[in-house]
Amino acid sequence: MITKIEDAIKESGEYLAGGTDYMDRLRHHLVNENAVDLNDLVGFNQIETANGKTHIGAMTTMLNVAQSPFIRDNYAGLADAAGGLATPQIRQVGTIGGNLTQATRCQYYRHPHLTCTKKGDATCGGRDGYHPYGVVFDNGGCVAPHPSSLGMALYAYNAEVEINGSEIRPISAIYGDGSDHHRDHLLGKNEIITKIILPAPTAEKATYFRSIARARAEWALVECTVRLILDGETIKQAFIAVGGVAAVPMRLPQVEAALAGKPAKEESFAEAAQLAAEGANPLPQTGYKVPLLVNTVEETLIRATG
Repeated sequence: MITKIEDAIKESGEYLAGGTDYMDRLRHHLVNENAVDLNDLVGFNQIETANGKTHIGAMTTMLNVAQSPFIRDNYAGLADAAGGLATPQIRQVGTIGGNLTQATRCQYYRHPHLTCTKKGDATCGGRDGYHPYGVVFDNGGCVAPHPSSLGMALYAYNAEVEINGSEIRPISAIYGDGSDHHRDHLLGKNEIITKIILPAPTAEKATYFRSIARARAEWALVECTVRLILDGETIKQAFIAVGGVAAVPMRLPQVEAALAGKPAKEESFAEAAQLAAEGANPLPQTGYKVPLLVNTVEETLIRATG
């Protein structure tokens, strides 16, 4: 039984939290290490405030993040993302730390006989194969979008993560720019996310929305988290992140800049959302995601303001 983070990082193997991703990969013969069970760690499944900031233990379940009155009142975009992903059963056991570090959902990775750079192969089988759920911002290599909805939502909050109980890094440093096609995150072998740190709450309008192919238990084709800080009916500052479109979660600074100083009305949202696809270079089978991205951002902006 491992109760201290200091003991966990001394162990050799793959870290196991809720186990929802681990068990799936085990069934597909993608796990070749011993499991280091983190479920008995003490002090990493709580939501607390310290020095004005909010600390969420990495072992906190997605259900608790979604249902926490404090998170819902102050970080609605994160609560909505946690409550909208996966299934009720998975949200009950899956942890926020596990969601941030889960492996790609690409079928070429999950299938034992298909090629994938994340399994150590030289090429991405999906690039010249079947990829309608792939990226629309393509930087070469792996064509699978990053799977973490919570990672995307945390981009919109400029969140930080605590590693091994001490070191603090921005959430973007966990994923990098997506150019390393052999990894889903940049954590080292003996590095464990122990807490997520959110900035002090502020008065804002925020929400999360995903465009999906079916009503329940579906991975997002495109997803978006929006935060709007208003001065009356004028947008003072906007924070917009999207997922399902690139190898890592993305912020949309061009859309954020276009909204600043504009009235919080649908006309402003429609105009700014057109910039969401700026720089897109979709794959042969993902061109449909470009207008979907624009429409998803616009819809999320509308929903954020009620």
